[in-house]
Amino acid sequence: MHTGKQLSTEIDATVPTAARMYDFYLGGKDNYAADRAATEELDKVVPSTRRLALNNRRFLQRVVRTLTQEYGIRQYLDHGSGLPTQDNVHQVAQRIDPTTHVVYADNDPMVLVHGRALLEQDKRTVVIQADMRDTDGIFGHPETQRLIDFSEPVCVLFNSVFHCIPDSDTDGPLALARRVRERLAPGSFMVMCQLVSEDAEVRKFVTDFMDQATQGHWGRVRQQADVHAYFEGLEVLEPGLVEVSTWRPDTEVAPRQLTQEWIEFGGVGRIPQ
Repeated sequence: MHTGKQLSTEIDATVPTAARMYDFYLGGKDNYAADRAATEELDKVVPSTRRLALNNRRFLQRVVRTLTQEYGIRQYLDHGSGLPTQDNVHQVAQRIDPTTHVVYADNDPMVLVHGRALLEQDKRTVVIQADMRDTDGIFGHPETQRLIDFSEPVCVLFNSVFHCIPDSDTDGPLALARRVRERLAPGSFMVMCQLVSEDAEVRKFVTDFMDQATQGHWGRVRQQADVHAYFEGLEVLEPGLVEVSTWRPDTEVAPRQLTQEWIEFGGVGRIPQ
């Protein structure tokens, strides 16, 4: 199992990261020329990527609002949370109930710097630096222990991050999903989605491109069947596993993912009572 090698505390502006590329797509300012150049190259082959990133963010906000409002979830553990943008998990949840606790875990040192600055005044929300595969380190972290009671229902988020993890029997997305699930109380939720394509050429291009651009900090674009496997043993909330812009849309005219060369695919599963 992943024990978490020493994480870098240095920010390298010359090597793109998925977190900073995502930040750029969302209109954030926490990115560098290398990140912007990488997104430009990516857009040449998969031009829907900015829309996909925006739709994914909206999906995250709808999920958190739904679970807080309708299912009474008051604690969230967000893996690979990325850079703080508008309407993060804690903001969406705490608007409904200010007592909600949120732990963000990310291995990008820039996320840690910005997150800590943002959250200095918020005792119910924390950012820890951790590899999302280091389940022992994340669950056992003093700040996680302070804020999350794992004997009660919790929502664990793997939102648009599994494609950053290579396949592995111990550390791949499937093994990680099972390992985390075993630690959660009945009534807990797991939110999982990742980039998928049923087009082998698109899968290969994006996987190779991102692996090269991020210098190996990448897994692969997968297929819908892979994502279905993550949810084995979970009760999947309606409308099931879907392209995320169609997951409980706010309105009839909500933005939809129209191009299909690759999509963000997933949903929300509950640990059976």
